[in-house]
Amino acid sequence: MTVYDALFSRSGAQLAGSAIRQMGILAAGRPDLISFAPGYPDPETFAWGAYRDIADDLFRAADRDTLQYGPTRGYAPLIETVVSRLRDRGIACSAAEVLLTTGSQQGLDLLTRVLVDPGDVVLVELPTFTGAIAAFRNAQAALVGVRQEADGIDLAHLDEVLHAQRAAGRRVKFLYVVPNFQNPTGLLMSIAKRHALLAWSAREQVLLVEDDPYGDLYFEDVTSAAETRPIKADDQDGCVVYLQSTSKTLAPSFRTAWVVGPAPVLARLDVAKQSTDLCSSTLDQRIVQEALTRGLFDTQVPQLRQVYARKREVMSAALQAHAGDLVGWTPPRGGFFLWVTGPDGLDTRRLLTPAIEHGVIYVPGAPFFVDGTGAATLRLAFSATSEARIEEGIGRLAGVMRRAAAASAPSLPQATR
Repeated sequence: MTVYDALFSRSGAQLAGSAIRQMGILAAGRPDLISFAPGYPDPETFAWGAYRDIADDLFRAADRDTLQYGPTRGYAPLIETVVSRLRDRGIACSAAEVLLTTGSQQGLDLLTRVLVDPGDVVLVELPTFTGAIAAFRNAQAALVGVRQEADGIDLAHLDEVLHAQRAAGRRVKFLYVVPNFQNPTGLLMSIAKRHALLAWSAREQVLLVEDDPYGDLYFEDVTSAAETRPIKADDQDGCVVYLQSTSKTLAPSFRTAWVVGPAPVLARLDVAKQSTDLCSSTLDQRIVQEALTRGLFDTQVPQLRQVYARKREVMSAALQAHAGDLVGWTPPRGGFFLWVTGPDGLDTRRLLTPAIEHGVIYVPGAPFFVDGTGAATLRLAFSATSEARIEEGIGRLAGVMRRAAAASAPSLPQATR
C-alpha cells in the first residue's frame, strides 16, 4: 500500500501486466540466463543493411513529412500496400477498412476500448495469448475460456459456453482466436474448422477477432500456404476483425501492424486511437512501406522459415534426448513456440526459481489459461536463442525437472506424447 493508492481509478488499480513481459525483463537483466521466455525474433535475421539503405534514402529525399505528425489512421501509401498484399492472401478490403497501429497489442487495446463495457464477456481459447488476456482484463471484461482440440478450438464446447453465458444474461462481445501457430500452443487450426467457425460467428452474431502474427512463418510441414488462409478471407458478412503485424517478420522495433474490419468499427478505432497516440511513427511506417515495395519482405520470409524450422527441430530433439520420458509436446508446424505438458502434479511456476538458479528461464503455462488450469504446462520460445544455447538450455531445464520428479513421493506418472 502507498499514499497514492487512493488516487487510482478502479480500472487503474486493477491493471494486469503480462507474464511474458515480466519474464523478458528478468532475462534481459541476466545475460547468463538461457532464455526460452519472450517470443522475440532472431536478431541475426534482421536485414540491417537493407534498413540502413532505406533510411538513408528517406533522409536524403528530405521530405519534411517523413519526420512530421501523420494521419491517425496511418501512412496512406502503406495502407494501400497493405490492401494489395491482403488481397494476395484472399482478403478483399478497402483503405477505409484498414487502420495502422503501434503493434498488434495496440489493436487489441483499441478494439477492447471500443467494443467492451465492464462485465461484458470475451471468449478466448484455452490457453491463449497473455497480451490479449491483459488487454481484455484491463477493460474489465469477463473472460471465459473454450477448450482446444488438435485442429483448433472445440466447436461443441464453444456452443456450450456461449449458450451458458447467454442463459445467465451476459453479453458476449467477441471470440478471440489465433488460428495460425497459436501463441502459446503452436496449433494450426484446420481449414474445415475455420469455415465452421465463420459459419458459427454469422449464425450466432458473435464477432471474431482473428490475430495472425505468425501466418507467414510456416514450415515445410505445411504442404500449402492455403492451410494458413485467414478466416477473414472468407468473411462475406463482416463477422471478422483481423490483426496482422510486421514484428515477427521484419522487426519488432518498427511497431507497425494493422487492423482490418468493417468500416464502421474502424472509424471508431480511429477516434479511440486519437486519444492514445494521435498517430503512430510516420518514419517507421515509411520504412516498412519501402521494405514491402522493394521486395525485402518477400525475400526475407522464406529465409526466416528455414531458420525457425531448424530451431524447432533442435529444441524437439533436445527435449526427446533429455526429457522424452518426462514431458509431452507436439512439434509446431510454424511460429515461435513449443508447448510442453508435464506429468500430473507438476507446477511449472514452482519450478521457475530453481530453473533460473540453474541458468534457464521459460514462461509457466498457467498465465495463458483464464480458468485457473494449466499448472503442468510451459511455453518454450525457440525463436531468438541460438541452436547451441537451445541444446544447453533444454539440458539444464530437464535436470531441474528430473530433480523435482525425484523429490515427489512416491513418483510422478509419466506424461503421454
